Amino acid sequence: MTSEITLFVNPTAGRGRGARAARPAASALRDAGFSVRTVLGDDPRDALARARAAVEEGTGALIAVGGDGMANLALQAVVGTGTPFGLVAAGTGNDFARALGMPLREPAAAGRMIADALKCGRVRDIDLGRVGDRWFGAVLASGFDSRVNDRGNRMRLPLGRFKYDLAIVAELAAFRPLPYRITLDGGEVREVEATLVAVGNGPSYGGGMRICPGADLTDGLFDITVVGECSRATLLRVFPRVYRGTHVGHPAITVLRAASVELAAEQVTGYADGEPVGPLPLTARCVPGALRVVGP
Repeated sequence: MTSEITLFVNPTAGRGRGARAARPAASALRDAGFSVRTVLGDDPRDALARARAAVEEGTGALIAVGGDGMANLALQAVVGTGTPFGLVAAGTGNDFARALGMPLREPAAAGRMIADALKCGRVRDIDLGRVGDRWFGAVLASGFDSRVNDRGNRMRLPLGRFKYDLAIVAELAAFRPLPYRITLDGGEVREVEATLVAVGNGPSYGGGMRICPGADLTDGLFDITVVGECSRATLLRVFPRVYRGTHVGHPAITVLRAASVELAAEQVTGYADGEPVGPLPLTARCVPGALRVVGP
């Protein structure tokens, strides 16, 4: 493996944490004897093209520095190539980093961990989700949670996670369960009234909400959490339990497992790793061993 590796940096992640995190991560990698090249971009499309070029040129690893959005962008460049992927978590949510067991907002520690893993050959293959030609590492969200994302993305103020807290309050006021059609592994269609349906390759989204607590990155299957029809009061009572993953014991919640799932509902956008992937209907497939990762 070449000693040159590539840092794929989002300088605006976490309100500037991405740019700040790149420096100690790069220093840790250089101290370990690696040559570090930094890739930025004028916009996501340009950044992705530059990352793909680095992979095609034979970089020893592609290390994303930023949050879940940057990690997701990096996946599109490295998936299926055999080039090791690493992650220095410097965003707001960092859910894919949680799933990988990487340090959160400790860029020097992440850099040292990645350097040690590269030197020792400590790499492993994990599953990814795929929707059309888009790949995701953590969770595909739809329903109430995706409508919160829709509203939050339209809001200019406040900044940071407070914006999404306000969006949750606003969506709760207008909330109604939605009729879904869910098809697992090409089987029969299940018609349900649901608050949300989350398809988990990894366990969490939204900065540590363990919506699919049993999801395993290496089992070739999604965990699919279906929150059925329930009142706003019930939703508010159950919601805090999602951070511990204990919400799945509630009678309104069903967990399904499948290698592929088709979701259909009216006027719902799907979000994968916090990024919009398009309106439902969508089909997600779990692809075993799609990504080679370096880390713990």
